[in-house]
Amino acid sequence: MGIASLHPSYLAQVGREECTVQDHTKIAIFDGHNDAAQHLTEYREGGRDFLVRSEEGHLDLPRAREGGMVGGLFAMYAKAEHPRQGDFTRTADGYEVRLAEPLDAAYARRTIDAQLSALEAMVARADGKIRRATTVDEIEAARRDAVFSIVLDLEGAEAIDADLDGLARLYARGLRSLGPVWSRPNIFGHGVPFAYPRSPDTGPGLTDAGKALVRACNELGIMVDAAHLNERGFWDLVALSTAPIVVTHACAHAICPATRNLTDRQLDAVKASGGVVGFNFSVSEVRPDGHSDPDAPIEAVANHLGYLVERMGEDHVALGSDFDGAVMPRPLRDASQLQSLIQALRGRGFDEAKLRKIAFDNWMRVFRQSWR
Repeated sequence: MGIASLHPSYLAQVGREECTVQDHTKIAIFDGHNDAAQHLTEYREGGRDFLVRSEEGHLDLPRAREGGMVGGLFAMYAKAEHPRQGDFTRTADGYEVRLAEPLDAAYARRTIDAQLSALEAMVARADGKIRRATTVDEIEAARRDAVFSIVLDLEGAEAIDADLDGLARLYARGLRSLGPVWSRPNIFGHGVPFAYPRSPDTGPGLTDAGKALVRACNELGIMVDAAHLNERGFWDLVALSTAPIVVTHACAHAICPATRNLTDRQLDAVKASGGVVGFNFSVSEVRPDGHSDPDAPIEAVANHLGYLVERMGEDHVALGSDFDGAVMPRPLRDASQLQSLIQALRGRGFDEAKLRKIAFDNWMRVFRQSWR
């Protein structure tokens, strides 16, 4: 979930222009992050039916199939119970967003339980078209059967108490990925505030409870996601985790110096751990100027992803779109257009083996190394 969660009107800026994908063989894509659960008809009145093609938002099953998306990490995220006004400030060079306030734990638990129940209900009524997956074998079996797979992810761990009651219950219901924080503080650590241009070194790192949470996730086999952690929290995770370091949706700070993006030193640490960065499509993290303007050519998007590959190698970059949680570049206006990015990467000289790694295989490898 990106800055659009604080300013939903940004999503309205994305136009409806067609962006036609040429007739190439589709590369199967597993997406490392989306916020579709926020919009399910099972979750909220007026929501979207994930099984029916919509002209709203970015992701549903028909558009996923059009774009070659075979599955993804589906984030559960609790928005602010009482949203504040006036948090967003334009600066001479960019923007700053006041750090969001902590959530009430009981509210967070209710919200996450409702989203999890909504995802379960959506899968149940999908008539076999969608499966919840908890292992790589299940994801790969679903792909062979032409069935879409969802893996449950928790974006911000406010629904879990400091004694970690609830973590095992969420695991039993299918949770396989967890980000200790979103961009706000909680009992586990400090999320990075949204700002541009600015360093991600914005505050203290993981708390003792946060370190205990990482250890518990390692033991259970839940992948720990460093997205939205500030830099000190990131380095605490690097020092502590026994699994590869994973950032489900982020870009390169060297290209776009937003706080949500990773410095070269952080990228090097992810590579050294055997981990993966899911390339975030959020236009304000992709564009070098940090603007939320969706008029970013697909070549510029591919060039930013190419920087990650050049820095980290083809084994450590994947895709983490942030569909339904951020403003998309117009050429990637929704999931149906995913192959346009694949085509642009082909244009940069990426061969089919490299494309398969970035689109699917790298996620499967890091899941096998993180899950039990």
